[in-house]
Amino acid sequence: MLSAQSLALIDREVAKYPADQKRSAVMGALRIALEERRATGETPEARCLNKDVIEFVANYLEIAPVAAYEVATFYNMYDMKPVGKYKITVCTNLPCALSGGVNAAEYISQKLGIAIGETSADGMYTLQEGECMGACGDAPVLLVNNHKMCSFMTPEAIDKKLAELK
Repeated sequence: MLSAQSLALIDREVAKYPADQKRSAVMGALRIALEERRATGETPEARCLNKDVIEFVANYLEIAPVAAYEVATFYNMYDMKPVGKYKITVCTNLPCALSGGVNAAEYISQKLGIAIGETSADGMYTLQEGECMGACGDAPVLLVNNHKMCSFMTPEAIDKKLAELK
């Protein structure tokens, strides 16, 4: 279900905790599983976590599948439904909203022709609102695929980022 490389990365996560606390590695293990699926998935459906992947991770960590599922469904960084190749999450919490976060989200929506919560018809982009990303001083900010934080996202900076993602 996961590559040997991903399993080795999960083993590194597990090694950070006492032997009887494997469940502590569930967030990292789910992140690794999602990263592999995003990198290798040919379709949007193949680039998200599903019940089988979550169950595999749970069994690998020797925890109940429901424990892994609870984590995967609680945090918005785990994609439980199909998303585009590039998931763009824009912070629209109050500090970012007051500093252009809402305008940035609207600009991206207009540029991509999709509303927040939608995926482009070609499967390339998904646009989402996100909670505070801890970079209020850099607002407006966005995350690409949960990992690459982009700060000071003016329309010009957004155009540049979208061009890089093509």
